[in-house]
Amino acid sequence: MSKLFDPSLDSPAAERQASLSADANAQASSGDNTADIVVDRLIAWDVDTVFGLIGDGINPLVEALRKRRAEIRFIAVRHEESAAFMASGYAKYTGRIGACLATSGPGAVHLLNGLYDAMFEQAPVIAITGLPVHDLIGSHFVQDVDTVSMMKDLAKCNVALSGPQQALTMVDLACRTALSGPGVSHIAIAKDVQLRKLSEDKASLKRGHLKGSASWLPRIAVAPEEHLAAAAEILNAASRPMILAGRGALSAGAEIGQLAELLAAPVAKALLGRTVIPDDSPFTTGGIGDLGTLPSKKAAAECDTFLILGSTMPYLAYYPKIGQARCIQIDRESARLGLRHPVEIGLTGDVAATLRRLLPMLKRNDDRRFLESVQSQMKKWREKLAVIEGDRSLPLKPQFLVSHISRLLDDDAMISVDTGAHTIFCGRHLQLRSTQQLALSGTLASMGPALPYAIAAKLAFPARQSVALAGDGGFTMLMGDLITAVKYKTPIKIVIFKNNSLALDAWEQREAGQEEFGAELEAIDFVAFAQACGVEAYRCSSPDDVESTLKQAFSSPNICLVEANVDPKEWPVKPEDLME
Repeated sequence: MSKLFDPSLDSPAAERQASLSADANAQASSGDNTADIVVDRLIAWDVDTVFGLIGDGINPLVEALRKRRAEIRFIAVRHEESAAFMASGYAKYTGRIGACLATSGPGAVHLLNGLYDAMFEQAPVIAITGLPVHDLIGSHFVQDVDTVSMMKDLAKCNVALSGPQQALTMVDLACRTALSGPGVSHIAIAKDVQLRKLSEDKASLKRGHLKGSASWLPRIAVAPEEHLAAAAEILNAASRPMILAGRGALSAGAEIGQLAELLAAPVAKALLGRTVIPDDSPFTTGGIGDLGTLPSKKAAAECDTFLILGSTMPYLAYYPKIGQARCIQIDRESARLGLRHPVEIGLTGDVAATLRRLLPMLKRNDDRRFLESVQSQMKKWREKLAVIEGDRSLPLKPQFLVSHISRLLDDDAMISVDTGAHTIFCGRHLQLRSTQQLALSGTLASMGPALPYAIAAKLAFPARQSVALAGDGGFTMLMGDLITAVKYKTPIKIVIFKNNSLALDAWEQREAGQEEFGAELEAIDFVAFAQACGVEAYRCSSPDDVESTLKQAFSSPNICLVEANVDPKEWPVKPEDLME
């Protein structure tokens, strides 16, 4: 089972790319045009799904997809932003390349939000966009947007194809770059260039016989032995060690469990790394940051050694004070070492592979007092959460709702969470298992992706439960693509936390000493909307209805939407305020 993308030797992406079919190096026919070659190369790279919206500027590409629809499916969305979020979500859940397609001009512009999400989360995505016919580019023609310039900030590979000869190698480079980054690649193609046949495109003399290939394996880096030994020396001397694990450590759950037991170290989990070890592990303090737990914050304030594993958790106030703790960081990107907190030793490398080399160098810490103290704090924290989650008063409390959702999720559920006040409640009250997957716009923190994420997840893994948890503000942004779930018969489950407010923004205004302004939302009957789309829909407003409603929705073979009317005055709070 894939975690959020982590390029290690045992990753599904590596397995699939290492076993690509012989078609990967098949010769293109002289009658193939650029669009045909692009689609063929995507298939060679095991891209089986393209999310997009058709348009005049990409008609040849759409036709190429139609001709190869037995090998690659095209998911037609209602908004290109959804297509990009679906590609990002697909990449996050599978570790494989997510692909999206948009026409020239506004279509390409609409992709940006979802592509920035993929860039920030290092999800391997390839975006293909149209351009006006080549001799009118730059002439203020219809939909004449300089797409390549527009994508410069976010794409690791970013090029406008000149013709089919270039397509033979450039699509391979774009796919390889997306996986190797990992990150976003972008290819723009003028409409007439999409139609140009290989037989009509004479190769440059300098180009020779260069052709592409779909061969790729991730680079598995481990720091030099002397650096590992220096890190081991620090960890062996620690009396109060603590571990912070993030998205980059998702493939290292077993190693982190061994490490925590050996060092007697509590493990705090950044939001994107919440499933690295289960929430019921005796070593975890749960989340960290404004969405996290008080024991995580206290442990960070008291530790003498801080080990950061694949995380750039952004809440700076939750790190140890400067000079308080010796800090070691392991990250596959050397540029992220010391990004959030000064480090004494930074180890560039894959987290799981590095820990496997580091573990034999470590001694067992027999002083368990720090760990036991944190475990005692976690016991009190869980007791407090249980009291909050048991509040059956009206209006319906979001914490009550989340706790029931948590208990009804399958062991291998794919959980897509939108951005809003409910994100904090989900981050704190969802009790996650290491066999589950969680996707959200953790770094970009965009509203809107929960629905497209959930659709992409269900398309990738039809047999698994896919649940979208969205606020009413975020859901409204892209709710038109509920009909996309209907069209492609993806029986996702959607729970909307409805409070008719942009509650997180309102809370932030209050925290800043300002009056609430602009946060009120006009109420929408989401049940009626869902039913109009042909979706099974329910409403609950009372604690007495929550469990039965969720069970009915989650057990249904159909797409189901639950509108949960939650208390608009139940504000998210920081962990220290929760215990008051």
